[in-house]
Amino acid sequence: MRRALPVLAFGFVLATAAGCASTPVADAASAPAAPPPVAHAAFAFEEADVATLSARMARGELTSHALTQAYLDRIALVDVAGPRLNSIVALNPQALAEADALDAERRAGRIRGPLHGIPVLLKDNIDARPMVTTAGSLALADHLPSRDAFLVDRLRAAGAVILGKTNLSEWANFRSTRSISGWSGVGGQTRNPYALDRNPCGSSSGSGTAVSANLAVVAIGTETDGSIICPASVAGIVGLKPTVGLVSRHGIVPISASQDTAGPMTRSVADAAAVLAAIAAPDASDPAYGGAKRPAPVDYLAHLKPDALKGARIGVLRASAGYHPDVDAAFDRAVAALKAGGATVVDATIPTAGKWDEAENTVLLSEFKPGLEAYLADSGAPVRRFEDLIEFNRSHAAQEMPYFGQELFEQAVKAPSLQSAKYRTARDRARRLAGPEGIDAALRRQHLDALVAPSTGPSWRTDTMLGDHFTGAGYGAAAVAGYPSITVPMGDARGLPLGLVFLGGKWAEPRLIELAYSFEQATHSRRPPQFLPTIDEPAPRAAR
Repeated sequence: MRRALPVLAFGFVLATAAGCASTPVADAASAPAAPPPVAHAAFAFEEADVATLSARMARGELTSHALTQAYLDRIALVDVAGPRLNSIVALNPQALAEADALDAERRAGRIRGPLHGIPVLLKDNIDARPMVTTAGSLALADHLPSRDAFLVDRLRAAGAVILGKTNLSEWANFRSTRSISGWSGVGGQTRNPYALDRNPCGSSSGSGTAVSANLAVVAIGTETDGSIICPASVAGIVGLKPTVGLVSRHGIVPISASQDTAGPMTRSVADAAAVLAAIAAPDASDPAYGGAKRPAPVDYLAHLKPDALKGARIGVLRASAGYHPDVDAAFDRAVAALKAGGATVVDATIPTAGKWDEAENTVLLSEFKPGLEAYLADSGAPVRRFEDLIEFNRSHAAQEMPYFGQELFEQAVKAPSLQSAKYRTARDRARRLAGPEGIDAALRRQHLDALVAPSTGPSWRTDTMLGDHFTGAGYGAAAVAGYPSITVPMGDARGLPLGLVFLGGKWAEPRLIELAYSFEQATHSRRPPQFLPTIDEPAPRAAR
């Protein structure tokens, strides 16, 4: 994670404004102070997965209506009352009606697939009527999109119930160099469910917290550079960032056409595979969809192989560790588990690591303004000009900028145009250094199936004065290259979850799912959160 330009991107907030069709769940909590813990009754669907719930519905033991209502009740108990996680900004007022329709289809013998009747949460940069899409900004508080996002069409076709929208870092953490992950003007501050004074990372912060806290079966997040992997890691869940172009970006508030993608955030690799199978589809309106170079459709569920580590060759990115002793210890145990599972493990390096940072910054700043203005026009947003968003923030500074400014917005106005040689050179350089000369070179040099690294460090305390406190991360190369990555829980640091990220080449999702699933089944490292008010740390050493 680059301190100078904290991306964690492609995520936004959908909240509720007066007169919109969304159902609000709570007043936006702008202050991040954590409430005391609250005892809760046992939840009937604690840690439930897609396969189990689908089987129960197939046997007639459960209806989608009952399941959807249970999650609505859980949101009211845990997100709005109780610990007040503040991860959900709007509920779909038609959720129960959608569930009823799917129950009727099931009774008639029509089953759409594994997600039939399963409640799904969406990050609020994803268009889904009748809810508004705000990207966390009050400037879009009344933005009812003209139609659903392409991936939402896919989810509905697969039988999913759209439960509601999750909070996110405003404008996907692409507004300020001092932003606070998980905070937006619309939704306030989302909290980490393991320790309420800790940060959920961004920008898919609400999706990560909600899934970890069992507020839905699965959720969709988005990423430009870390915004699926980081929040999934610190929430102790699985996050899968697909190859750019595998999942359509149409109908999603953008940052970068080169790096943006949406992907599953789930409590298991199996659920991530089920969601990816539903949302991965060609969309000719997305310039990254791949055309003739796109692989044939894949049955991702067929790649859930518990013995996939046997015979695999995995490269360990030691250079992506070394920033926290608890992370290093968990990483060493994860590598030992890979070996115990039958993998050949070798130390590996990405020869170009860190050399693409400046080029990536140029690409993101250059692509942001034209991409966002195109989205605003296509979706029928009430604001169309980027400069009007900047002026809105200035005139509503008390609500929009109480903790940090809009330096990145202002830099984007002055960024090189998409027609400039500087932009084209930066785009080509970033892709080449992270992809062919980075991940591909590392894989090819030692004939590797995948690379692994710590996903990121333990969650930090939310800090409204100084902003985020990133310590390290292992996902950047895949993000810049547009290649896939998947994080799986690997342990904890004093109760704060840690993830192991698997990186692969373009379109390598099937192999990464195999390896991640095999590791998950060998370790079972996920532990549900307990909503503690804080986690004690050792006393600091005296200064000398």
